[in-house]
Amino acid sequence: MEQLPSPSALSVTRHESELIVPATPTPREIKHLSDIDDQRFLRSQTPFLLIYERNLSMEGIDPAMVIKGALSKTLVFYYPLAGRLIEGPNGKLMVNCNGEGILFTEAYADVELEVLGESLKPPCPHWKDLLYKVPGSDGIIDCPLVLIQVTRFRCGGFIVALKYNHTMVDAFGVVLFLNAVSDFVKFKVSTPSVIPVWERDILNARTPPCITCKHNEYDEEIESNDGWFGMEKESIQRSFFFGAEEIEAIRNQVSPIHRSSGRFELLTSYLWKIRTISLNLNPEEIVSMSSVVTARGGRLENLKIPHGYYGNAFAFSTALSKAGVVGTYPLTYALELIKKAKSQVNEEYFRSLADLNVIKGRPGLTKSWNFLISNIYHVGFDKVDFGWGEPKYGGVPGAYSFISCFVPCKNNKGEKGILTTIRLPPTAMERFQDAIYKLTSNVVHV
Repeated sequence: MEQLPSPSALSVTRHESELIVPATPTPREIKHLSDIDDQRFLRSQTPFLLIYERNLSMEGIDPAMVIKGALSKTLVFYYPLAGRLIEGPNGKLMVNCNGEGILFTEAYADVELEVLGESLKPPCPHWKDLLYKVPGSDGIIDCPLVLIQVTRFRCGGFIVALKYNHTMVDAFGVVLFLNAVSDFVKFKVSTPSVIPVWERDILNARTPPCITCKHNEYDEEIESNDGWFGMEKESIQRSFFFGAEEIEAIRNQVSPIHRSSGRFELLTSYLWKIRTISLNLNPEEIVSMSSVVTARGGRLENLKIPHGYYGNAFAFSTALSKAGVVGTYPLTYALELIKKAKSQVNEEYFRSLADLNVIKGRPGLTKSWNFLISNIYHVGFDKVDFGWGEPKYGGVPGAYSFISCFVPCKNNKGEKGILTTIRLPPTAMERFQDAIYKLTSNVVHV
């Protein structure tokens, strides 16, 4: 693990935030979200961070100005994002496509990116400086659906920080939107290379709705009275890098028949096991491991998710076990549970999920001893190029509660691997770090 210098203070000068509206008039209409979009836990603003270094070929070009102009053109095609959410009967979310706009802030930091170094990677202590919280902008209903701040640095580099209303888009949808902005910046096009698709009815509940699958992630019966909530406020964050060597060390801990498993399944299993041990739970407590499973990319052909679909198109596969079993059984046990849960997420599972949200009135995720991992490694945040090249880092600024992400990142040796941020109470974090240290001496703490 590499010890890093303390992060330097970041002083940011901001222009007054403004609303960016579509460049030309767009339809004024009410659009319904899908019954997958309209889940209670998605009623939140989700943050992302893209860090760009200086590019000599772009000298004299202001990234804030060109991105601002491209956003206005992009919103002509993604015009629902310029609207505002409203609630219909029974709390059903709809978007009022009124063209009010997304919130944009231009900023300048009189420091070089190099001075901040690795502190910009998650958990990023500068997040509040990189995305100013405009009063009244952080709600869900009747608030901007996208918030963006472009912060230029003395060296010529810049950072794009954003939050998006998760009911409107998932991570793939955000990348579609950002790539459309990129198209307008780089290629001076009149239309983006991928035309956005609404078609939220694809993931609506059936008539009549019918729950046909077991959805452990919403199972209220497994909630504990002595759960995560009691320790969440005292929790701290640390990030860990897993390159080829670390993944191979994990692979060697499972049975030979499972060593061909994918690195993300292996890492998810390993993290679930050592996190459970680190929390030092009652062995009889039920713990769960939820992983995001996307319906995109032709994986579930019968759902027919269009290429330009930018709504939420994912579900969770959730494995359950007693804490004592996860902690004491070989890693193969956790891996098998995760694989089995993932194999059950098919077309019918998505249909059943939409139906469940209608029948049960949008229940919340079980949080007590749940651990949720979203694998955004291949989503494409690290490929978004506004003309300055690919970002040095593209991903989340940190962990949120019991939720972690897998993001692509390079360590100080230039090796590309998986970076994930974990949030735990201090004592549990010490135990967690000790387990990571024992895996290999080359884990990088960033």
